[in-house]
Amino acid sequence: MQPVIYYCYDAYCGWCYGFSPVIKKIADEYKDKLSFEVLSGGMMPAENPRPIAAMAGYISEGYKRVEEMTGIKFGPDYLWHIFNPSESDWFPYSEKAAIALSIFKEVYPEQQVAFAADLQYSLHFEGRDLTDDEAYRHLLEKYSINAEDFYTKLHSEEYKEKALYEFSLCKQLQVTGFPAVLLQANETKFYLVARGYTSYENVKVRIDNILKEINADNER
Repeated sequence: MQPVIYYCYDAYCGWCYGFSPVIKKIADEYKDKLSFEVLSGGMMPAENPRPIAAMAGYISEGYKRVEEMTGIKFGPDYLWHIFNPSESDWFPYSEKAAIALSIFKEVYPEQQVAFAADLQYSLHFEGRDLTDDEAYRHLLEKYSINAEDFYTKLHSEEYKEKALYEFSLCKQLQVTGFPAVLLQANETKFYLVARGYTSYENVKVRIDNILKEINADNER
């Protein structure tokens, strides 16, 4: 089997947003050597979602650290909700964005890393509410996805199950925080490439070292 990179992320994870340029670059660079699979982690459960006010205090401090460490920028339309939580109507949860990704993966499996990054940009820079169906329409146009088909699937039990399966798969892979990157060498062997934000240079070195080890094993 071709080695597979599993990128475990959540659309609502600020550190994943900061990591998105890194994983996009890695996906482009290794597209001929590795398969890439993005898994949604379900960081914010859909049951009893809490208002943005419940986490705004934490995010109002944390986003600056993400910007400093990664060079990414959070947009004013997103930050408005963080600094005006009492006026915001946001009740964030991860499930709908995860369903959207599972639909997209079936149409364009080779572009799932880019689509996940676009979802994060839609939220963290453009300030789109990913629990709102309309938050996805501009991406359907960008990727030429049939809107009627997409929205039917977005509300179907079948694709909800696919999203929930990804949540459980992240748990099975023992991912406890996001982002996380794992490389599967064969049916039973996994390597941890990154846990938390990791620079492009470090991710690249780790992947190269793992691929050398896999090749050496195969030659034995």
